[in-house]
Amino acid sequence: MTTTENTAARTPAAEATVLECSGLDAGYGGAVVCRGLDLRVRAGEVVALIGANGAGKSTTMLTVAGELAPLGGRLSVLGSDGRASLASRARLGLSYVTEERSVIMGLTAAENLKLAGVRADAACAIFPELRALLGRPAGLLSGGEQQMLTLARALARDPRLLLADELSLGLAPQIVSRLLAVVREAADARGVGVLLVEQHVRQVLQVADRVYVMRRGKVIVEGTAGEIAADLDAVQRAYLSAAPGDETPG
Repeated sequence: MTTTENTAARTPAAEATVLECSGLDAGYGGAVVCRGLDLRVRAGEVVALIGANGAGKSTTMLTVAGELAPLGGRLSVLGSDGRASLASRARLGLSYVTEERSVIMGLTAAENLKLAGVRADAACAIFPELRALLGRPAGLLSGGEQQMLTLARALARDPRLLLADELSLGLAPQIVSRLLAVVREAADARGVGVLLVEQHVRQVLQVADRVYVMRRGKVIVEGTAGEIAADLDAVQRAYLSAAPGDETPG
């Protein structure tokens, strides 16, 4: 585990990289929230982005997705320029699961999939639990079932890069484990690169390859999941509890 001030990049083969930012500044309306971010995700790799509320994680994800324009530095997503839109990045193979539930509550599960251009069989191959729920309105599904539907929809599009912001928000640990296991399988079996913002730190460390820890808009520590797990108590005390001044969005 290393601080970003004294670590060199340790990732191989640039051709395997699906996301890279260097010195990235991100924020809203010209106001910088995140400063000098260096991040990288490779194909087949699960990378976790963790930090206290207000550390800048969601702001980072919105910028990587193309919803916010970078305010400085360099950003490459699936080979696209940092100014490319979310729609253009989606055409290149980006899937983005936001922290808000994105299902249409008045449509059935099957209709939600159809609207996204996803075959029900493909979604059910990822989450067999959905088979019995296809005819049910999404608004009548449990929170965990809604998130399974959302994640299945994202992964059934065969993305090259998956962004998932607080996939487990408000869900029971058993459901969180199920969702994270599917994310890990997508990376291993299909070579999907994954960037996860996650509040269940101990669970995400079980599926992640590498971890970036954010505080007050900066990456403070990075390391392998094993390195972070070995010193997790110290990391939580130093970086994962909100402190006065940690009020930045995301």
